[in-house]
Amino acid sequence: MKPMKNLAQYYVDLLVKLGILRFSILLALALVALAVVVQVGITLALKGHVDDIDIVRSVFFGLLITPWAVYFLSVVVDQLEESRQRLSKLVSKLKDMRARDQVLNQKLQQNIVKLNQEIEERIKAEEAREMAMIDLEAEVRQREKTQLELAERTALLRSFIDASPDLIYYRNANGVFSGCNRAMEELTGRSEHELVGLTPWDVYRKEIAQSIVETDQEVFTNDSPLTYEQWLEYPDGRKSYFELRKVPFYSKEGDHLGLVGFGRDITERKRHEESLEKASRDKTTFISTISHELRTPLNGIVGLSRMLLDTTLTQEQRKQMQTINVSAVTLGNIFNDIIDMDKFDRRKLELLPAPLDFEEFVVELESLSALMAEQKGLRFDLERLTDLPKIIEVDATRLRQVLWNVISNAMKFTKEGGVVMTVSSETIDDGSKAEITMDIEDTGIGIPESEIDKIFAMYYQVKSGKDNLHAVGTGIGLSVSRQLINLMDGDIMVSSEEGYGSTFTITIHVPLVEDAAINEPQYHNQRALNIFMVEDIELNVTVARSLLESLGHTVTVAMTGTEALEKFVPELYDLVFLDIQLPDMTGFDIAQLLRKQYSDLPPLVALTANVLKNKNEYREKGMDDAISKPLSVSAVQEVIAKMTGSDEQVNEPAIEQAPSQSNMTDEVYLRLLDVDMLESYVSIVGAQPVVDSIELFEQMMPSYIEVLDSNMVAKDQAGIASEAHKIKGAAGSIGLKRIQGIAQKAQTPDAPAWWENITDWVDEIKNEYQSDIQVLKQWLAQRK
Repeated sequence: MKPMKNLAQYYVDLLVKLGILRFSILLALALVALAVVVQVGITLALKGHVDDIDIVRSVFFGLLITPWAVYFLSVVVDQLEESRQRLSKLVSKLKDMRARDQVLNQKLQQNIVKLNQEIEERIKAEEAREMAMIDLEAEVRQREKTQLELAERTALLRSFIDASPDLIYYRNANGVFSGCNRAMEELTGRSEHELVGLTPWDVYRKEIAQSIVETDQEVFTNDSPLTYEQWLEYPDGRKSYFELRKVPFYSKEGDHLGLVGFGRDITERKRHEESLEKASRDKTTFISTISHELRTPLNGIVGLSRMLLDTTLTQEQRKQMQTINVSAVTLGNIFNDIIDMDKFDRRKLELLPAPLDFEEFVVELESLSALMAEQKGLRFDLERLTDLPKIIEVDATRLRQVLWNVISNAMKFTKEGGVVMTVSSETIDDGSKAEITMDIEDTGIGIPESEIDKIFAMYYQVKSGKDNLHAVGTGIGLSVSRQLINLMDGDIMVSSEEGYGSTFTITIHVPLVEDAAINEPQYHNQRALNIFMVEDIELNVTVARSLLESLGHTVTVAMTGTEALEKFVPELYDLVFLDIQLPDMTGFDIAQLLRKQYSDLPPLVALTANVLKNKNEYREKGMDDAISKPLSVSAVQEVIAKMTGSDEQVNEPAIEQAPSQSNMTDEVYLRLLDVDMLESYVSIVGAQPVVDSIELFEQMMPSYIEVLDSNMVAKDQAGIASEAHKIKGAAGSIGLKRIQGIAQKAQTPDAPAWWENITDWVDEIKNEYQSDIQVLKQWLAQRK
């Protein structure tokens, strides 16, 4: 079947190739030839031979019939071929359409799938939206619950922060407060609301703020935490020592927001450390003092034992005396070893001046020195170059300690020859003081010129390369001696030449003691005055008001300089009392402002708790006069008489004292109380105002002492002096002479060895003021 299809296809292809005409002619010829061949073959088969007519007949017949048949067949074939081609094209188009239909169907299927997916996604989205709404509602409920829990936690955390005794605060990158806890509010005296928006410069004193700002900047610059210690001050003046830690903090995005600060009060630890240091110093001082004080009698034992060894003794006595001598020398060496081992910076140096018979003192010193020189086979001479004062006021023990130290050194480093001491005196300060000069000259080994400036340094010893004299002094005695002499308003100087001896020159300035009776004038018939008084201590106000009102005067009080400037009207007052030390300004500041503002002023009188030496200093600063606190009746009457022209005065006998229980009690009163002031005060205003003042004093002292203690731990010299000044004024107002005197020392930081003694003065005030109050109450009870 396939060959036929191939043949037919070949037939069609040939027809298309040759065309109908040529193909018809060719086919006709082929058919004519075929007809001839068939006719010949049939004829031969039937007749056995072929005639020409048969051939012609076949040819003619073929030529007649074949062309039409071939043409018709060709046309049919051609039409069929055209139909086939059209059909082929149609089939091709159908195929294309089918392909397009397949593509479209595929796209449709894809769209259907996509649509189904979108429908599924929408369904899922709707389901998700529904779930989201459910979750959102749950989240809102959870958030509300979380916010409630967060608020509770925040409140709890805030309670913890506020309950903490430590400081907690935070400042932004500009150094401005953003929040704090309760402890910080108490320190600054401001609520958190008031503190927010302020800088350290707005909150602290300049010195404190400077340190805080510098450490803040260090935290910001280094971007790291910082821990340090600093004194901070409460609004009432108390100071506490804090360990402060500052930590930078950031937002979630890493932006630097500021710092968080923490502060722990370590004042007690600081005070404990100070106590340990003080105990150590006191122990060292005790050891040194005992060693020095025992050396004098020990030298006497050594010297006397040597003298006895030179006398006729029995064998047993000589053996016993040698034992005494060796034991004493050994003990002396032990004392030297203690001092050498316990070299320290001598802290407590205080003088206790008292009247001294100076001539007798010199004679005693001469006797002991001569004995010491005799023991070493040396000579000692004492020469008086001038007449010496009879009675001087000096600490005899300390002066003896210094002279003995210098004389002992002179004899220690003198192998032959001797020591000469010369004493001279010259009256100074209009005969109220004497300048006493003592030279101790030896013929010893001398001091190298390069070492002279160093011998007064603590622990320094002049080394000697020859003999067996290892060093000049223990390294302590000369340093302590110079400090003691400096306290006596004097100095120690030395001149020396190595190998030819040394000369120590000691110069002191001491008061001459003279008895003088003073009769104070009594002023009367003074008119009643309107007095304006500026005073910041309540107890002083109470005492002064009672005194002035008892004298018939009217008193108006201002507690600060600002209040004084606001209340003062010059036409209303006859006299003005101005306290020098006030919380916001000085009395001098007020006087200058008043004189600038008003042309006509009443007299301005300064009230000062300091000793009055030269009133011209007060007048130069705007005052008309000055009187000391506590106010005495005579001083007030005198200044009123002077300032108002009421100067009538009479001398009256002293007020009789009530009989005392015993002479010893009177001595106690005179030592502890300002009896003259109290008697004058009580005689005018009565005992009850004094009793009221005592009660007020007892109420105020704990707060004074608390602030004083905080300033002591902080080593704030100005703060200590300020509180001591308040205590002095308050104690003086009720006649506590001893407490007033101690506070006077404590309020004078410029005095020699102030730092060395302030701890003991403060302790004495704290320990003694209550017992002195009891003595005062007993004194008042006897006079009721």
